[in-house]
Amino acid sequence: MNMEKHLIITGVSTVSWKDAIVQAINEASKTIDYLSSVKILDQRAKISGKKIEEYYADLDLSFIIDRDRD
Repeated sequence: MNMEKHLIITGVSTVSWKDAIVQAINEASKTIDYLSSVKILDQRAKISGKKIEEYYADLDLSFIIDRDRD
């Protein structure tokens, strides 16, 4: 039986929420093996003047626990 572990992270972008999500997953995949799913928990933005300055996306990442790993 596979077991999953969950990790909550926040992605940040100056481009878009989608970019914040993609960047967060790309960065997490560099150090976490067996990523299996993502759930978008929240999206928010920092406003400066009348424009969005930064986009934030809170993600719940799931990854499979490797029981055979040394």
